[in-house]
Amino acid sequence: MYLSKTPLRISFLGGGSDIESFYSSEPGMVISTSIDKYIYLTMHSLFEKGENFLKYSKSEKTKDINNIKHPIIREVLKEYQISNIDFNSSADIPSGTGLGSSSAFTAGLINLCLNFNNQTKSNYWIAEEACSIEIKRLKEPIGKQDQFACALGGFNQLTFCKNGKVLVEPIRINPKDYQNLNDNLYMYYTGIKRSASSILHEQKKETSKEDKFQVMKQMVEMVPIGKALLENGKLDEFGTLLHEGWKLKKQMTSNISNQTIEQMYQLGINSGALGGKLLGAGGGGFLLFYVPSQNKLKFKKVMNNNFRHVPFRFEQKGTSCIKL
Repeated sequence: MYLSKTPLRISFLGGGSDIESFYSSEPGMVISTSIDKYIYLTMHSLFEKGENFLKYSKSEKTKDINNIKHPIIREVLKEYQISNIDFNSSADIPSGTGLGSSSAFTAGLINLCLNFNNQTKSNYWIAEEACSIEIKRLKEPIGKQDQFACALGGFNQLTFCKNGKVLVEPIRINPKDYQNLNDNLYMYYTGIKRSASSILHEQKKETSKEDKFQVMKQMVEMVPIGKALLENGKLDEFGTLLHEGWKLKKQMTSNISNQTIEQMYQLGINSGALGGKLLGAGGGGFLLFYVPSQNKLKFKKVMNNNFRHVPFRFEQKGTSCIKL
Protein backbone atom coordinates (compact mmCIF):
# COMPACT_ATOMS: atom_id res chain seq x y z
CA MET A 1 0.00 0.00 0.00
CA TYR A 2 1.15 3.52 -0.80
CA LEU A 3 0.23 6.63 1.20
CA SER A 4 0.58 10.21 -0.02
CA LYS A 5 0.32 13.20 2.31
CA THR A 6 -0.18 16.65 0.79
CA PRO A 7 -0.55 19.92 2.71
CA LEU A 8 -3.24 22.52 2.25
CA ARG A 9 -2.22 26.17 1.85
CA ILE A 10 -3.05 29.68 2.89
CA SER A 11 -2.37 32.68 0.65
CA PHE A 12 -1.68 36.19 1.84
CA LEU A 13 -1.36 38.57 -1.11
CA GLY A 14 -1.88 38.55 -4.87
CA GLY A 15 -4.55 35.85 -5.05
CA GLY A 16 -6.28 35.73 -8.44
CA SER A 17 -3.24 36.89 -10.41
CA ASP A 18 -2.36 33.22 -11.05
CA ILE A 19 -5.18 32.96 -13.62
CA GLU A 20 -4.06 32.93 -17.27
CA SER A 21 -6.40 35.75 -18.25
CA PHE A 22 -4.25 38.00 -16.05
CA TYR A 23 -0.69 36.64 -16.23
CA SER A 24 -0.78 36.31 -20.03
CA SER A 25 -0.77 40.14 -20.05
CA GLU A 26 1.00 40.99 -16.78
CA PRO A 27 3.09 38.70 -14.56
CA GLY A 28 1.13 37.56 -11.53
CA MET A 29 2.56 37.19 -8.02
CA VAL A 30 1.35 35.54 -4.83
CA ILE A 31 2.69 35.06 -1.31
CA SER A 32 1.54 31.78 0.22
CA THR A 33 2.55 29.03 2.60
CA SER A 34 1.63 25.41 3.12
CA ILE A 35 0.21 24.47 6.53
CA ASP A 36 -0.01 21.36 8.69
CA LYS A 37 -3.47 20.37 7.48
CA TYR A 38 -3.30 17.53 4.98
CA ILE A 39 -5.05 15.39 2.40
CA TYR A 40 -4.19 11.69 2.78
CA LEU A 41 -4.56 9.27 -0.13
CA THR A 42 -3.90 5.54 -0.09
CA MET A 43 -3.85 3.00 -2.89
CA HIS A 44 -3.14 -0.70 -3.24
CA SER A 45 -3.98 -3.48 -5.66
CA LEU A 46 -7.51 -4.81 -5.26
CA PHE A 47 -7.95 -8.53 -4.60
CA GLU A 48 -10.91 -8.81 -6.97
CA LYS A 49 -9.54 -8.80 -10.52
CA GLY A 50 -10.93 -6.30 -13.01
CA GLU A 51 -12.50 -3.99 -10.41
CA ASN A 52 -11.69 -0.52 -9.10
CA PHE A 53 -12.98 0.45 -5.66
CA LEU A 54 -12.78 4.18 -4.94
CA LYS A 55 -13.71 5.80 -1.63
CA TYR A 56 -13.68 9.57 -1.21
CA SER A 57 -16.74 11.66 -0.20
CA LYS A 58 -18.64 9.05 -2.21
CA SER A 59 -17.92 5.46 -3.17
CA GLU A 60 -17.52 4.08 -6.66
CA LYS A 61 -16.98 0.56 -7.93
CA THR A 62 -16.30 0.17 -11.63
CA LYS A 63 -14.49 -2.14 -14.01
CA ASP A 64 -13.52 0.56 -16.52
CA ILE A 65 -11.53 3.57 -15.28
CA ASN A 66 -13.08 5.60 -18.13
CA ASN A 67 -16.40 5.31 -16.28
CA ILE A 68 -15.12 6.82 -13.02
CA LYS A 69 -17.35 9.76 -12.07
CA HIS A 70 -14.77 11.70 -10.05
CA PRO A 71 -13.06 13.73 -12.80
CA ILE A 72 -9.63 14.14 -11.18
CA ILE A 73 -9.35 10.47 -10.18
CA ARG A 74 -10.49 9.38 -13.66
CA GLU A 75 -8.03 11.56 -15.56
CA VAL A 76 -5.03 10.85 -13.34
CA LEU A 77 -5.59 7.08 -13.37
CA LYS A 78 -5.94 7.22 -17.16
CA GLU A 79 -2.73 9.25 -17.45
CA TYR A 80 -0.74 6.71 -15.43
CA GLN A 81 -2.59 3.66 -16.78
CA ILE A 82 -3.48 2.38 -13.33
CA SER A 83 -6.43 0.07 -12.67
CA ASN A 84 -7.54 -2.80 -10.44
CA ILE A 85 -6.95 -0.69 -7.33
CA ASP A 86 -8.47 0.09 -3.95
CA PHE A 87 -8.27 3.86 -3.39
CA ASN A 88 -9.11 5.86 -0.24
CA SER A 89 -9.15 9.58 0.51
CA SER A 90 -9.39 11.47 3.79
CA ALA A 91 -8.57 15.01 4.89
CA ASP A 92 -8.01 17.10 8.00
CA ILE A 93 -10.32 19.82 6.63
CA PRO A 94 -13.16 19.33 4.10
CA SER A 95 -13.14 20.67 0.56
CA GLY A 96 -14.80 23.94 -0.40
CA THR A 97 -13.18 25.91 2.41
CA GLY A 98 -10.58 27.99 0.53
CA LEU A 99 -7.42 26.07 1.42
CA GLY A 100 -6.58 24.63 -2.01
CA SER A 101 -7.93 21.14 -1.33
CA SER A 102 -8.75 20.29 -4.95
CA SER A 103 -5.23 20.98 -6.16
CA ALA A 104 -3.73 19.31 -3.08
CA PHE A 105 -5.82 16.24 -3.96
CA THR A 106 -4.57 16.32 -7.56
CA ALA A 107 -0.92 16.75 -6.61
CA GLY A 108 -1.19 14.03 -3.97
CA LEU A 109 -2.84 11.62 -6.40
CA ILE A 110 -0.17 12.21 -9.05
CA ASN A 111 2.52 11.58 -6.42
CA LEU A 112 0.68 8.43 -5.32
CA CYS A 113 0.44 7.10 -8.89
CA LEU A 114 4.08 7.84 -9.62
CA ASN A 115 5.14 5.82 -6.59
CA PHE A 116 2.67 3.05 -7.41
CA ASN A 117 4.39 2.80 -10.83
CA ASN A 118 7.87 2.98 -9.22
CA GLN A 119 8.57 6.36 -10.83
CA THR A 120 10.26 9.40 -9.31
CA LYS A 121 9.65 13.02 -10.25
CA SER A 122 10.39 16.34 -8.54
CA ASN A 123 7.66 18.13 -6.62
CA TYR A 124 7.93 20.99 -9.11
CA TRP A 125 7.17 18.51 -11.91
CA ILE A 126 4.20 17.21 -9.91
CA ALA A 127 2.87 20.79 -9.58
CA GLU A 128 3.15 21.33 -13.34
CA GLU A 129 1.40 18.03 -14.01
CA ALA A 130 -1.40 18.93 -11.58
CA CYS A 131 -1.91 22.22 -13.46
CA SER A 132 -2.05 20.34 -16.75
CA ILE A 133 -4.68 17.92 -15.45
CA GLU A 134 -6.91 20.52 -13.79
CA ILE A 135 -6.59 23.47 -16.17
CA LYS A 136 -5.84 22.01 -19.59
CA ARG A 137 -7.58 18.66 -19.46
CA LEU A 138 -10.51 19.33 -17.12
CA LYS A 139 -10.90 23.01 -18.16
CA GLU A 140 -11.29 24.17 -14.56
CA PRO A 141 -11.38 28.02 -14.29
CA ILE A 142 -8.57 28.03 -11.73
CA GLY A 143 -5.07 29.39 -11.43
CA LYS A 144 -1.71 27.79 -10.66
CA GLN A 145 -0.88 28.89 -7.13
CA ASP A 146 -2.54 26.01 -5.27
CA GLN A 147 -0.78 23.25 -7.19
CA PHE A 148 2.63 24.78 -6.55
CA ALA A 149 1.95 25.80 -2.94
CA CYS A 150 0.67 22.33 -2.01
CA ALA A 151 3.15 20.27 -4.03
CA LEU A 152 6.29 22.21 -3.06
CA GLY A 153 5.43 23.34 0.45
CA GLY A 154 7.15 26.15 2.29
CA PHE A 155 6.69 29.92 2.53
CA ASN A 156 7.15 31.32 -0.97
CA GLN A 157 6.62 34.10 -3.43
CA LEU A 158 5.23 32.54 -6.61
CA THR A 159 5.57 34.45 -9.87
CA PHE A 160 3.38 33.50 -12.84
CA CYS A 161 5.15 34.42 -16.05
CA LYS A 162 3.56 35.35 -19.38
CA ASN A 163 4.90 32.13 -20.95
CA GLY A 164 3.10 30.04 -18.31
CA LYS A 165 6.17 29.20 -16.23
CA VAL A 166 6.02 29.54 -12.46
CA LEU A 167 9.00 30.90 -10.52
CA VAL A 168 9.26 29.82 -6.89
CA GLU A 169 11.24 32.06 -4.54
CA PRO A 170 11.42 31.09 -0.84
CA ILE A 171 10.82 34.06 1.47
CA ARG A 172 13.73 34.37 3.90
CA ILE A 173 12.16 35.14 7.25
CA ASN A 174 14.21 35.28 10.44
CA PRO A 175 13.39 32.11 12.47
CA LYS A 176 12.07 34.14 15.40
CA ASP A 177 9.91 36.29 13.11
CA TYR A 178 8.75 33.14 11.33
CA GLN A 179 7.46 31.73 14.61
CA ASN A 180 5.98 35.06 15.72
CA LEU A 181 4.14 35.44 12.42
CA ASN A 182 2.63 31.97 12.79
CA ASP A 183 1.68 32.75 16.40
CA ASN A 184 0.01 36.03 15.35
CA LEU A 185 -2.21 34.43 12.69
CA TYR A 186 -5.67 33.13 13.61
CA MET A 187 -7.94 31.17 11.29
CA TYR A 188 -11.71 30.93 11.84
CA TYR A 189 -14.31 28.92 9.96
CA THR A 190 -17.16 30.96 8.50
CA GLY A 191 -19.42 27.91 8.50
CA ILE A 192 -19.91 28.28 4.73
CA LYS A 193 -18.72 25.68 2.23
CA ARG A 194 -18.81 26.62 -1.44
CA SER A 195 -17.54 25.66 -4.87
CA ALA A 196 -14.85 28.04 -6.10
CA SER A 197 -15.73 27.36 -9.74
CA SER A 198 -18.57 29.86 -10.16
CA ILE A 199 -16.66 32.60 -8.32
CA LEU A 200 -13.57 32.03 -10.44
CA HIS A 201 -15.62 32.04 -13.65
CA GLU A 202 -16.94 35.44 -12.64
CA GLN A 203 -13.50 36.72 -11.65
CA LYS A 204 -12.02 35.52 -14.94
CA LYS A 205 -14.69 37.45 -16.82
CA GLU A 206 -14.23 40.57 -14.68
CA THR A 207 -10.44 40.56 -15.13
CA SER A 208 -10.99 41.27 -18.83
CA LYS A 209 -12.47 44.64 -17.86
CA GLU A 210 -9.92 47.44 -17.65
CA ASP A 211 -10.94 48.75 -14.22
CA LYS A 212 -10.85 45.27 -12.65
CA PHE A 213 -7.56 44.51 -14.39
CA GLN A 214 -6.07 47.61 -12.77
CA VAL A 215 -7.33 46.47 -9.35
CA MET A 216 -5.59 43.15 -9.87
CA LYS A 217 -2.38 44.98 -10.80
CA GLN A 218 -2.57 46.87 -7.51
CA MET A 219 -2.97 43.57 -5.66
CA VAL A 220 0.13 42.20 -7.40
CA GLU A 221 2.11 45.34 -6.56
CA MET A 222 1.54 44.56 -2.88
CA VAL A 223 3.41 41.26 -3.12
CA PRO A 224 7.02 42.58 -3.23
CA ILE A 225 6.08 45.09 -0.52
CA GLY A 226 4.78 42.25 1.64
CA LYS A 227 7.87 40.15 0.95
CA ALA A 228 10.15 43.01 2.04
CA LEU A 229 8.14 43.56 5.21
CA LEU A 230 8.40 39.88 6.14
CA GLU A 231 12.11 39.65 5.44
CA ASN A 232 12.76 42.78 7.50
CA GLY A 233 10.69 41.59 10.47
CA LYS A 234 7.98 44.23 10.11
CA LEU A 235 5.18 41.83 10.94
CA ASP A 236 2.59 44.33 12.18
CA GLU A 237 2.96 46.31 8.94
CA PHE A 238 2.47 43.07 7.03
CA GLY A 239 -0.74 42.48 8.99
CA THR A 240 -1.99 45.93 8.03
CA LEU A 241 -1.10 45.22 4.39
CA LEU A 242 -3.38 42.17 4.49
CA HIS A 243 -6.27 44.50 5.30
CA GLU A 244 -5.48 46.69 2.28
CA GLY A 245 -5.26 43.61 0.07
CA TRP A 246 -8.63 42.35 1.30
CA LYS A 247 -10.26 45.69 0.48
CA LEU A 248 -8.94 45.46 -3.07
CA LYS A 249 -9.94 41.80 -3.45
CA LYS A 250 -13.56 42.64 -2.66
CA GLN A 251 -13.63 45.06 -5.59
CA MET A 252 -13.12 42.22 -8.09
CA THR A 253 -16.61 40.65 -7.94
CA SER A 254 -19.69 41.00 -5.74
CA ASN A 255 -19.71 37.31 -4.73
CA ILE A 256 -16.32 37.32 -3.01
CA SER A 257 -17.83 38.48 0.28
CA ASN A 258 -21.27 38.55 1.90
CA GLN A 259 -22.98 39.92 5.00
CA THR A 260 -21.93 37.01 7.22
CA ILE A 261 -18.30 37.33 6.20
CA GLU A 262 -18.32 41.12 6.55
CA GLN A 263 -19.78 41.02 10.05
CA MET A 264 -17.31 38.36 11.14
CA TYR A 265 -14.36 40.23 9.65
CA GLN A 266 -15.36 43.54 11.20
CA LEU A 267 -15.73 41.90 14.61
CA GLY A 268 -12.18 40.58 14.27
CA ILE A 269 -10.86 44.05 13.41
CA ASN A 270 -12.83 45.64 16.26
CA SER A 271 -11.39 43.03 18.63
CA GLY A 272 -7.77 43.88 17.86
CA ALA A 273 -6.74 42.36 14.52
CA LEU A 274 -4.69 44.68 12.32
CA GLY A 275 -5.83 42.97 9.16
CA GLY A 276 -6.89 39.75 7.54
CA LYS A 277 -8.59 38.21 4.54
CA LEU A 278 -10.90 35.49 3.36
CA LEU A 279 -8.90 32.49 2.16
CA GLY A 280 -9.51 31.11 -1.32
CA ALA A 281 -11.72 32.36 -4.14
CA GLY A 282 -14.38 33.83 -1.85
CA GLY A 283 -17.92 33.24 -0.67
CA GLY A 284 -17.06 31.15 2.39
CA GLY A 285 -14.41 28.96 3.94
CA PHE A 286 -11.97 30.46 6.43
CA LEU A 287 -11.13 33.98 7.55
CA LEU A 288 -7.51 34.65 8.45
CA PHE A 289 -6.56 37.43 10.91
CA TYR A 290 -3.26 38.96 11.92
CA VAL A 291 -3.29 39.95 15.62
CA PRO A 292 -0.37 41.71 17.36
CA SER A 293 0.75 40.29 20.70
CA GLN A 294 -0.72 43.06 22.84
CA ASN A 295 -4.23 42.48 21.43
CA LYS A 296 -4.40 38.69 21.61
CA LEU A 297 -6.24 38.29 24.93
CA LYS A 298 -9.11 40.56 23.91
CA PHE A 299 -9.21 39.12 20.38
CA LYS A 300 -9.36 35.49 21.45
CA LYS A 301 -11.93 36.18 24.16
CA VAL A 302 -14.32 37.67 21.60
CA MET A 303 -13.63 35.50 18.54
CA ASN A 304 -13.15 32.10 20.18
CA ASN A 305 -16.48 32.47 21.96
CA ASN A 306 -18.31 33.14 18.70
CA PHE A 307 -16.54 31.17 15.97
CA ARG A 308 -14.63 27.96 15.43
CA HIS A 309 -10.90 28.60 15.72
CA VAL A 310 -8.67 26.22 13.75
CA PRO A 311 -5.03 26.40 14.90
CA PHE A 312 -2.34 25.66 12.32
CA ARG A 313 1.42 25.69 11.85
CA PHE A 314 3.44 26.45 8.76
CA GLU A 315 5.02 23.44 7.06
CA GLN A 316 7.95 23.07 4.66
CA LYS A 317 7.81 19.64 3.05
CA GLY A 318 5.05 19.68 0.44
CA THR A 319 3.61 16.48 -0.98
CA SER A 320 5.25 13.23 0.11
CA CYS A 321 4.61 9.51 -0.39
CA ILE A 322 5.67 6.36 1.41
CA LYS A 323 5.19 2.63 0.93
CA LEU A 324 3.54 1.00 3.93
